[in-house]
Amino acid sequence: MNPITWIKQFAFRYLDDLRLRLAARRAPWQLALLGLLSGLMAGVVMVAFRLVTEIPQITFLDSNHENYEALSAVWLLLLPTCGGLAVGLLFHWLRPADQAVGVVHVMERLAYGEGHLPIKNAGVQFFSAALCIVSGQSVGREGPAVHIGSACCSWMGQRLRLPDNSIRVLVGCGTAGAIAAAFNTPLAGVIFAMEVILVEYTLASFTPIILAAASATTVAYWSFGPAPVFQVPALSLGALDHLWYVVLMGVSIGILSTVFVRLLVFFSRRLTTQPVWLRMMLAGTCTGILALWAPQIMGIGYDTVNAIFQGELGLQLLLIVLLCKLLATALGLGFGLPGGVIGPTLMLGALAGGAVGTLVTLSDPQHSSSPALYAMLGMGAMMGATLNAPLAALTALLELTANPHIILPAMLAIVTAELTCHHGFHTPSVFLKLMEVRGLEYTSNPISQFLRRLGVTHVMDRGFAQFPRYVGRHQLEQSLVAGVHWIQSYEDSRHLLVSADLQRFLAAEPSTVEVFDLNELPLPRTAIVTISAQATLEGALRKMERQQVSALSVVSHWGTQVLGIITREAIERSYRLPLN
Repeated sequence: MNPITWIKQFAFRYLDDLRLRLAARRAPWQLALLGLLSGLMAGVVMVAFRLVTEIPQITFLDSNHENYEALSAVWLLLLPTCGGLAVGLLFHWLRPADQAVGVVHVMERLAYGEGHLPIKNAGVQFFSAALCIVSGQSVGREGPAVHIGSACCSWMGQRLRLPDNSIRVLVGCGTAGAIAAAFNTPLAGVIFAMEVILVEYTLASFTPIILAAASATTVAYWSFGPAPVFQVPALSLGALDHLWYVVLMGVSIGILSTVFVRLLVFFSRRLTTQPVWLRMMLAGTCTGILALWAPQIMGIGYDTVNAIFQGELGLQLLLIVLLCKLLATALGLGFGLPGGVIGPTLMLGALAGGAVGTLVTLSDPQHSSSPALYAMLGMGAMMGATLNAPLAALTALLELTANPHIILPAMLAIVTAELTCHHGFHTPSVFLKLMEVRGLEYTSNPISQFLRRLGVTHVMDRGFAQFPRYVGRHQLEQSLVAGVHWIQSYEDSRHLLVSADLQRFLAAEPSTVEVFDLNELPLPRTAIVTISAQATLEGALRKMERQQVSALSVVSHWGTQVLGIITREAIERSYRLPLN
């Protein structure tokens, strides 16, 4: 045999075996390796995205690539307007299916597409989000990075024809890698991926996602150094009685989060009949007008956050920037600008926390804690309440400050804000709310989560045989002895015969009849349709309901061979009884 042919055959056999193992979550080290590769890919994507945005900014904003405050009034208005128009024209020329971008798109594909993210949409996200950030729109870079990193990892899984349960894990790996590389916070990336995107915690997913976050952070360290995103001073709570101020701040930020989410939803439902280029240009114009009063709202705004930590913004300026940032972000994202919500959320929290901290200092100057502490706590509280991710917010704060003394007030602030927003005002996560605006729902009950973790090849019945339409009695009897449970005619691929029915029929027929017409046998038939071996049990159950059948034939990843049969009863048994 030709060596090249032998290598190809070996590779195909290994991949087929790997797919079967991954479908049953029985390939831990292989999945860990895929997680490591996913993290490297997400890290490289995040580095490239930062370079594409920061190099043009440095060109016209000098060394501080976020110094939009130095622009003249004409440029403050013209730059975001032209940028919004350019992005709008790009989307105007795209098909509606190619316009779907962002974290909401990732969650939608996880809920309805088994994590299969189109790579073309990721390209649209890359360049359109970069254009938004460079032109000073009030959007973040972490959301686009999550989409791009997740799409690249999903594309890798699709190219390898991995089962869909593994592709879902790779999407989580891409998310964790993007967040970890964005903030140099690997643990926060892991928690964000599982708390916000996958909305579940499983031991099988932890290892690859942790490796993805670690490898992506390594890439970011190597490219930009280990310096944290925010320059955080040494922070500590002055006294325990100041926890009441922290609670008050948490309630305030919970209300702010509710206002932000509802404003965003309000603007998302406005001007939906207008051309996309007009909506995005209008969003840019509104940002430019607001920037005339508060140029700090333009861009990602992390330089402003650092200025808040250093106490460089007074109370009046904090409140003005807070109001303008709130309106600009809700308008921009609501009218469809393809940016992220995470960065603006952090800035809003820092502004609100800084304002509360300044008020506390004015009321109790002798014993109050530093306003920078409240700014940092506000940043975590706003992130936790808006994204409904309290653990991810707390972990991010701990990693960003490297200060364990902040844990107690941070826990109190985040939980208070989350309770106020989600239970006091019944406001869900901003991503779930935006999915609701699109008429979508993200199902996350325990049974659905279990069914997503296993592939159909792990539950399917391999006792399946196909015969020509006319088949001899001996062949049928031999197949029954061999343990075949389902029989199908080559000429009728949409129906199955149950072996028990066939066995009773053969026993009743005279032994003189040697040949049977499978298509004409007076036996009940089970209607079936095909499903790919990549599918999860949830996908199989959903297809059964959609096609109104009770069984599916599982075809190979290349669609050329039937591997087995999966029934509704087998799926139900899988979550009623433990699988070995």
